[in-house]
Amino acid sequence: MRSIVKRIEKVWWDYTPKERHSAIIYILGIIFYKLGLEAYDYDAFVSDTAPKTFQRVGLMVGLNQAFQCVGSILVAPLVRRYPARWILMGAVLIFALFSAILLVMDACTGGSFAPAALHEHPQAEFRYYGRYSTDIMIPIYCLSGLGYGMVELVRRIIPRDIVGGNIKRLRRLDALVHIMYEVAGTAGAFCTALALIPRLGNNYAFIVTPICFTFAATAWFFLDDEMCRAEVAAESRNNRVSYFHAALSGFLLFFESIWVGARILFATRKFIWLLPGYSIALYAHRYLENAVAPAIARRYLGNAAWSQAMVGGSNLGELLGATFVVIFNNNVRTPIPWLRMDALMLLITWYLPFWHPQPRHLRDALFVAATFIPISFGWAAGDVSLAAYIQATLARMENTSRNVSPLSAVMAFLYSTYIVLYAVISPILGSYIDRVYIQTGGSTGGGDIHHAIRYVASVQFSIISLLVMVASFVPRGSLALNPWALEEEDLEEEDWGNLVIIKRKD
Repeated sequence: MRSIVKRIEKVWWDYTPKERHSAIIYILGIIFYKLGLEAYDYDAFVSDTAPKTFQRVGLMVGLNQAFQCVGSILVAPLVRRYPARWILMGAVLIFALFSAILLVMDACTGGSFAPAALHEHPQAEFRYYGRYSTDIMIPIYCLSGLGYGMVELVRRIIPRDIVGGNIKRLRRLDALVHIMYEVAGTAGAFCTALALIPRLGNNYAFIVTPICFTFAATAWFFLDDEMCRAEVAAESRNNRVSYFHAALSGFLLFFESIWVGARILFATRKFIWLLPGYSIALYAHRYLENAVAPAIARRYLGNAAWSQAMVGGSNLGELLGATFVVIFNNNVRTPIPWLRMDALMLLITWYLPFWHPQPRHLRDALFVAATFIPISFGWAAGDVSLAAYIQATLARMENTSRNVSPLSAVMAFLYSTYIVLYAVISPILGSYIDRVYIQTGGSTGGGDIHHAIRYVASVQFSIISLLVMVASFVPRGSLALNPWALEEEDLEEEDWGNLVIIKRKD
């Protein structure tokens, strides 16, 4: 433990005073952003007692993620014209605005805070909710996805602006930011589930979201303009194309990237395994948090707010998984062992169809959160190491298109595949959960979704587990339990102090 602390201290003092100042400000903003993000309750649909509850939430989350993708495209031309910190501030304030609209809409239609008598069971009745159609939330979530996508893209640019292109210092800063991000996420999820929702109700639990987002924008305001400068600040205005022309070009390049990425992935054994290893595994993780957790919380435990406690356990697992990758990076040199762990951990969900907890029993919600820790541990470890592998393997690959890089093309295809999978499958499975609930007496309050959970969680995750496990044996050199390297003829390892980077040979 002491050696780890000394290593972190050495890494911190490796930066210049100016870089440390900017890093502290950036991380502070990230903490406020993540706290607000966790409180942004995607389960506000609980006021809807119609039988299409989980079909709607699947549709909302899928569309929100699709619009995140659009937002990331729209922001690309902006970073070439304006300092990244201004774009980051504007994007998070847009996100804050749309979250505030939901609060105003509820208040204008008769909504109020949860009465004191309902603090222990805020979902025993919904008379304090605003009276509006929950379908109105769908376009609001779509538009908020634009701001979400812009923030998620720009916040990945800022570390490079702070420390430059030095890969050693950049990866260390990224690791520190990721750890603090998950710490804030874990704290925010448990705070939302155990304090905000019981006291304020689902309809006002995310009242802290626009406040936290505003604090994040305020913190990022103090970032150094010299560091967060525009990418082409020296370019004359006369030589710049209009923003709309650049945005249209961005959309066209995005679809070209998907096509190029598909050709790269499906052309060789070296890359084909990344599709189930990255995209399908990411889909499983998101479905666990955004669909299975709300279903268990509402239909098993009778309190939808406790889904946030389960997400808190998932965030804690992600934090531990990312930390273990950093600690054991010299011992586990490829993503294969982590990927296999991810596949095996998905099988933990088989207890859910046979588990009959007590309704409104908090300890049962915390038990589910504890079982989500190893599942998300495996996913985060696999995701972090796999992302590094993709970057290192494709960074020096010869361009197959003059307009897009192989790395951006492959990542665009993998992420788009995940978006399509979630947008299509989640509403269908949500509709199945609702149908089973109705058929078992849901209209009279006696519905049971154990049969549905068996298929949408256990069976589905078992299939995904099998796909990921098989994919881990596809690349050359992967038959060993802990492969030394993949594709021996193409890769070599480079030691960066406490980090080992696998890259292509020159």
